[in-house]
Amino acid sequence: MPAKVERSRKGNSSLKNDLHVKINEAPAAASSPTPGEGGRYVYGIVRSKGAMTFGSIGIGGAGEQVYTVNYLDIAAVVSKTAVAIFDPTRENALAHEHVIETVMKNHTIIPMSFGTVFRTDDDIREVLKGIYSSVKDVLEQMAGKLEFGLKVNWDRDQIIQELMEQNDEIRRFHREIIRKQLQSTYFARMQLGRMIDKALAERAIQYVREIYEALRICCVASRDNQPIGDKMIMNAAFLVERERESEFDRVVNKIAKKYGKRLKFKYTGPWPPYNFVNIRLKLERVTAS
Repeated sequence: MPAKVERSRKGNSSLKNDLHVKINEAPAAASSPTPGEGGRYVYGIVRSKGAMTFGSIGIGGAGEQVYTVNYLDIAAVVSKTAVAIFDPTRENALAHEHVIETVMKNHTIIPMSFGTVFRTDDDIREVLKGIYSSVKDVLEQMAGKLEFGLKVNWDRDQIIQELMEQNDEIRRFHREIIRKQLQSTYFARMQLGRMIDKALAERAIQYVREIYEALRICCVASRDNQPIGDKMIMNAAFLVERERESEFDRVVNKIAKKYGKRLKFKYTGPWPPYNFVNIRLKLERVTAS
């Protein structure tokens, strides 16, 4: 009996919505920011009418407090930092992810792109004001929902062997090549290869359709991403109601058990809805005259 499919937490690709925001900025003398001062690292946006804190878990390793900068009933989750470009090192990525995980335990968070930094809380409030209606709509749509990733790989050689045994046309043609020792062996094997490739594509479509059909009953939406490599037949993201997480988990494991060693499932989450919405700000600074 196959082992239970274990969930892990890995990075996700994202579908980005560009929001253009104009920020008024008065001329100021150039200055070098002091490390740990003068900037705010933004992790994401949540619904909140009051100030909140999430502990001294900010990015950068200095133990900065993570808190909210509020505008009306939405808020940015931030921590103090230097105004600098953050390298996507493993340490920084894990720190960013840890804050997201902490917040999403009790809140729906719309994640910002890694490395989003503003100078002050006031700058952040100005941005929140500019995107308020769009972000509030997204927060309402995503409220109480989590994302899960599912990648499915197969043993191509094993599937080809099954096709050689189960597909009558392929089996007959292969036997004919061996029995008659066809003079045009090269061209015959080329034709056999095309037949196998066609059958593999059809089998992959069949498996993916069956998996989607089984998971449709317990998810709100799904997104099909491009498979990576010739062993992966499915690379998908699923949006699931928080209260149906256990049900979704059970269905994934039921499907994995059904296919046994034929398919290998890589199951990740829960995540914020990276593949369903991710705010990418395009700032247009306006210098005061």
